[in-house]
Amino acid sequence: MKGRISRYVASFAALSIAAATPLLAAGPTSQDLLNDANTPGDVLTYGMGPQAQRFSTLAKVNVDNVKNMVPAFAASLGGEKQRGQEAQPLVYDGTIYVTGSYSRVFAFDARTGEKKWEYSARLPDGIMPCCDVVNRGAAIHGDKIIFATLDAHLIALNRHTGKVIWNKTTSDYQAGYSATAAPLIVKDMVITGNSGGEFGIIGEVQARNVDTGELIWSRPTIEGNMGTLKGQPNGMTGKLNASWPGDMYKTGGGATWLGGTYDPDTNLIFFGTGNPGPWNSHLRPGDNLYTSSTLAIDPDTGVIKWHYQTTPHDGWDFDGVNEFIPFDATVNGKAMKLGAKADRNGYFYVLDRTNGKLVNASKFVMQTTWANGINLKTGRPNYTEDGRPGAPSGTEKGKVVFSSPSFLGGKNWMPMAYSKDTGLFYVPSNDWGMDIWNEPIAYKKGSAYLGAGFTIKPIAEDHIGALRAMDPKTGKIVWEYKNKAPLWGGVLTTAGNLVFTGTPEGYLKAFNAKTGEELWKFNTGSGVVGSPITWEQDGEQYVAVMSGWGGAVPLWGGEVAKTFKEISQGGSLWVFKLPKG
Repeated sequence: MKGRISRYVASFAALSIAAATPLLAAGPTSQDLLNDANTPGDVLTYGMGPQAQRFSTLAKVNVDNVKNMVPAFAASLGGEKQRGQEAQPLVYDGTIYVTGSYSRVFAFDARTGEKKWEYSARLPDGIMPCCDVVNRGAAIHGDKIIFATLDAHLIALNRHTGKVIWNKTTSDYQAGYSATAAPLIVKDMVITGNSGGEFGIIGEVQARNVDTGELIWSRPTIEGNMGTLKGQPNGMTGKLNASWPGDMYKTGGGATWLGGTYDPDTNLIFFGTGNPGPWNSHLRPGDNLYTSSTLAIDPDTGVIKWHYQTTPHDGWDFDGVNEFIPFDATVNGKAMKLGAKADRNGYFYVLDRTNGKLVNASKFVMQTTWANGINLKTGRPNYTEDGRPGAPSGTEKGKVVFSSPSFLGGKNWMPMAYSKDTGLFYVPSNDWGMDIWNEPIAYKKGSAYLGAGFTIKPIAEDHIGALRAMDPKTGKIVWEYKNKAPLWGGVLTTAGNLVFTGTPEGYLKAFNAKTGEELWKFNTGSGVVGSPITWEQDGEQYVAVMSGWGGAVPLWGGEVAKTFKEISQGGSLWVFKLPKG
């Protein structure tokens, strides 16, 4: 009898504790992630939706009142690792999740800014990131926050505690591999790419089980390399030696370092691929597929369904990794499923996303000296005579040529946004050029594999950066805002007829989406190179962005970077809203 009473007492106590404990949200599902663009009360994906249009339906903050927006709070990442904060935050269940430089993850209270937990990856001494120690964001699914690290790991953390759930090695960091992109989650799979194109690695897209981290399929991006599916060979990428000489496909580059987008209408994942290795194009005659391209991949099998190469036989480091954003439009009276991409090479491409056929291509920067247009029939660039740096002779470097854009691109990694209201794309672009030349080079594991030298130069007196509103139907620039320093942060657009982006001078700025008029700005104390977001909470609209100068410009910009050397580094999350009343 006494034992039975004890069991009753224990059961009653357990029920009482459960009743007193708040229920924890089960966490977003893959279906919730698909619907992210339609749920303004949270931000669940990199790009604010799987298509990464970065458009919010919220309009409580708008062109009429944005001038009144004030800080709600700022939260510091702390420590000495305040360098290159390129991340986009996620927001779910009253918590803001953001990654920081040196492969860190933070959880902040979305109402107060109080830090809930922090996770710092244990990085080895030998990491080889090409373009600063950045991380661009995490993914969320169920009880997990998932992110990639500079030593080429993929780690899942418990979103409530920050404790490790699983940790998988994706590549060999000692061979030059790393990872900086936010993962993409599709159908309960974590889809990731890799970094390291400057070290002669092989670009790859991997799909892993979201609950266990186990590999499901892999797809190399360089012809001649074998894909896998469930541990078995799944077909060679391309055809051996079709566009690569000899064994150069084994060190061909093509890193997938920016991550991808997903289009549920066509059930395709879109990943861009980086530069071929080495930069010296005279060593690798041919188109060098599938570098400097956009790939459409079946998420169920990892098979490439179509590709479009923006810079065949790339000799300028015009990575093709930039995001491919699906959108729908009517062209010449025909409703079409399209996709747009503002490429490093200075051209804005519109493709039929069902088959990869080129619909339109137009210049979105001041100069494209390497080509004088894109052939709409063949889809290939019209290369200019003497636009390619010359071949080296013996130990002597080849002919120096001036090329624009510079290798840092007409647009680099920083994501553009598409407004369904205006039908325009808002492109963070840069106008600059470079002297570039080729040098002798041989592959050595873990060493830089360039075979080129360069000096970046400004080409305009009044600006380098330019935020440009592009009409994808006409290829015309509708308006532009010029900035003295390079633009290196992402863009957000909203139904409030607003466009937000940051500047290295430290400002988060808001513009009229239709006219480009600057309506508001706030200085965060360090350069803004992150991607802004917005969401609704407790009946109010919030806007957030990471602040912290860094990235490729101060490392690779040469004389251009020196002109902005006084910009302070930092590491803070800034959150804004309208004052009550």
